[in-house]
Amino acid sequence: MSTIIWTRTDEAPLLATYSFKPIVEAFASTADIDVETRDISLAGRIIAQFPERLTEEQKIGDHLAELGDLAKTPEANIIKLPNISASLVQLRNAIKELQAAGYDLPEYEEAQEKYDAVKGSAVNPVLREGNSDRRAPQAVKNFVKKYPHSMGEWSADSKSQVATMDSGDFRHNEKSVIMPDADTLTIKLVKPDGTEEVLKDDLAVQKGEVVDGTFMSAAALDEFLREQVKVAKEKGILFSAHLKATMMKVSDPIIFGHVVRAYFEEVYRTYGDELSAAGLDGENGLGHIIDSLDELDNGEEIRQLFDKVLEEGPDLAMVNSHKGITGLHVPSDVIIDASMPAMIRTSGQMWNKNDETQDTLAVIPDSSYAGVYQAVIEDCKENGAFDPTTMGTVPNVGLMAQKAEEYGSHNKTFKIPANGTVQVTNSAGEVLIEHDVEAGDIWRACQTKDEPIRDWVKLAVNRARLSGMKAIFWLDEERAHDANLIELVNLYLKDHDTEGLDLEILSPVEATKVSVERIRRGEDTISVTGNVLRDYNTDLFPILELGTSAKMLSVVPLINGGGLFETGAGGSAPKHVQQVQEENHLRWDSLGEFLALAESFRHEHNANNNARAGVLADALDTATEKLLNEGKSPSRKAGEIDNRGSHLYLATYWAEALAAQSEDSELAATFSDVAEKLSAKVDEINQAMIDEQGKPVDLGGYYLPNDEKTTAIMRPVAEFNELIDSLKK
Repeated sequence: MSTIIWTRTDEAPLLATYSFKPIVEAFASTADIDVETRDISLAGRIIAQFPERLTEEQKIGDHLAELGDLAKTPEANIIKLPNISASLVQLRNAIKELQAAGYDLPEYEEAQEKYDAVKGSAVNPVLREGNSDRRAPQAVKNFVKKYPHSMGEWSADSKSQVATMDSGDFRHNEKSVIMPDADTLTIKLVKPDGTEEVLKDDLAVQKGEVVDGTFMSAAALDEFLREQVKVAKEKGILFSAHLKATMMKVSDPIIFGHVVRAYFEEVYRTYGDELSAAGLDGENGLGHIIDSLDELDNGEEIRQLFDKVLEEGPDLAMVNSHKGITGLHVPSDVIIDASMPAMIRTSGQMWNKNDETQDTLAVIPDSSYAGVYQAVIEDCKENGAFDPTTMGTVPNVGLMAQKAEEYGSHNKTFKIPANGTVQVTNSAGEVLIEHDVEAGDIWRACQTKDEPIRDWVKLAVNRARLSGMKAIFWLDEERAHDANLIELVNLYLKDHDTEGLDLEILSPVEATKVSVERIRRGEDTISVTGNVLRDYNTDLFPILELGTSAKMLSVVPLINGGGLFETGAGGSAPKHVQQVQEENHLRWDSLGEFLALAESFRHEHNANNNARAGVLADALDTATEKLLNEGKSPSRKAGEIDNRGSHLYLATYWAEALAAQSEDSELAATFSDVAEKLSAKVDEINQAMIDEQGKPVDLGGYYLPNDEKTTAIMRPVAEFNELIDSLKK
């Protein structure tokens, strides 16, 4: 009996799991495959940290660590749904909810180190023991060409643009070394008086590992941000900051605080001492500040000045104009990899306080990859919006195995406490990297091991060979890290047969220009990138090509032979949950789950010679294409088909395809009766599901929904449940 691990995560993907996983279990059982759950949700990760404080019924094992070990084995077959990365705001809210539900958890301040272990991108680096292969499935491209998504019209005189730093940022301050031998490094701050403060010691590195260090100058950042506030006001366009505070959990919340203080410079010039003393430095967002002003003696006076600055300053891009929530309210609300493609797709505009779209100044402080978005904007100004019916595709091969180029390298990112020099030294005391810094600067290091780099180059060559596409390594020779990678890429390409392949190394800006030129001609180009750009590109191009990144196929061929299959992005998941709570309609599209599941079955077929799993995979692909063509994806509106109805039709089409196939007569017979019954009843059952909509429902929790309540909501039609459950062996 083989096993597929289905991850329990958060928000909309979790709600969808309550509906879809029973279907997966039933179909998989016919091929002798167990589908087991491992809980890597934010709530689950929190609970796993404190077993000594909880009852036996409340305890959850450290499933993330368990899956991290599994990912290093050939047996791994893991389907990974989007999870909450967890900003501090989200973490505090989850703690509060769990405490209210009877979990004896400490406050954040009482156990900060344990809580910080589940913040940010705690999940992905643990599971990603392989590099990333993300691409648009042909069935999805075919569907989009028939039924294109809407694209906003671009104007040559659009005022929208990207603003980024030209000095003093992470890109310009970067230094990089390739380790000649395995070693143990120390990161320390040497102060002007000669005293030393160790920031991190015992940092193990391997031979051939690329180690980088860089910093962002707080003074340069503040000067840049103040200037952009003025630019947005002068041009009459929206001011919008684009960061990744959820993943880059140390650096970007700090930068976000700088953005808030720069926009509200007058407030902080007048009341900075009071606000700072109260912990209201902006790092948790404007919403947290406003909610906390009542606790200050002169809170109302400060509130009035905030209102005055909002009235007189440049208009802010809104997250929810109906509720008055700006892009500065919550650090985790505006995630760059989702927000920038959405802006570009909407004529380069974002929503203003009047619920209208408006030209926007997209402020991306670090210049490492900001030029990618500016290049696309310039192309759209010159050539107009992209045409989904004719455009090519930009799949991605991403370097991410073994925490390669981890987001912000959290355990090696520091807010510098005093002026001095940060040094990275080896065990012999030799200085490998050093920077002169000032108090408040953000210094960080990251590591990229040699084995993942070799595997990344191999995967790029394999994908170029299999697809016949041009492949571009997006590497900037003017960046220290990229310069070292260019050297290694050129070296490791010699290990492969590249005869007849079109391989090139270009800076991210030049690579963007070439890729979008080719897209407009209907040509396809693989982007071969590091980890951060992998995340950016696998939202940017899919959102333009397909309308959403959830429709991408995301495969991680694990270095030791297993498979990790990811199911798309979860950036809009919070709004989806709110809609369920308000009107019992889940608009989450599980297409990513369908695509990942087919590849998971295919992996089982290839790895364990399970022919029946291959039949399940092919039939699922057939069903998915029919689902798209028949228009059975979830609607955004209550009173129409939603996620549950989409699962119903997928199960029906899947059963029909299995009953019709001729490769496995026993499997065809197994599904014949179920397919017939489902086909006869599918519209009636879907209407019964729709009839449940339109009224509020109680999930019993946001971060930890009640199983009984949520199962009843997500599996509302007994007749369908019985048909599915009848398949289980």
